[in-house]
Amino acid sequence: MLEQACPKPEFQGAKFELYQASNFKAHMEEGISLFLFRVVPSTNRRNLPGRVDAQGRRYRQPLPVDLHYLLTPWARSAARQHRLLGWAMRTLEDTPTLTAQFLNHYGRPETDTFLPDETVTLVFDPLSIQDLLNVWEVGKPDLQVSATYVARMVVLESALRDEQPPAVQTRELQHGRYTEP
Repeated sequence: MLEQACPKPEFQGAKFELYQASNFKAHMEEGISLFLFRVVPSTNRRNLPGRVDAQGRRYRQPLPVDLHYLLTPWARSAARQHRLLGWAMRTLEDTPTLTAQFLNHYGRPETDTFLPDETVTLVFDPLSIQDLLNVWEVGKPDLQVSATYVARMVVLESALRDEQPPAVQTRELQHGRYTEP
C-alpha cells in the first residue's frame, strides 16, 4: 500500500521492504521497512465460529492474531527521514482498514488467503521507551526513529474439518413416578 501511494517526485527511488532481524545490519539507503516483532492472540474475539464451506463442511475454529510491526524510515538526512515517516504514518491513518480484495492482491495468485468478508485493521500503537529499546536490540547500535503498528484480527483459518459428534440420546423422564432400574 505504501509503495503504491508513494509520492514519486518527493521520494523517487524509495524502497518498501519487509525486514527480519538480519536486515538491520545492512539496511536500505532510503525507504520504509516493516519488521514483525511480535505475534499475540487477538483479545478482541477469541471464540470465532469455524467457517462453513460451499459444500456445507464445517472447519475448526480459526485463530485470530494481532501482528505488531515496527515501521522505520531510512534516509541519509534526518529531515528526509522525518518526512518519510510523517508521510507513511499519514497514509496508514487515512487507510486503516484493509479489505480482503486488497490483501489477496499481494498473496499467492492461485488461492485467496483472506475470505471475501475479512478485513484487517491497522492501528498506530506507540510503545513505551523501554519496550521500543527492547525491540531495537536487533538493530544495535543503529537506533532509528520508528513507529509501531498493530494489524488487528488477522484470522488464521484451520484446514482441518470439525467432525460433528453423533447426536445426543435422550431419555424421557416421568415426574412423580418411581420405577425400578
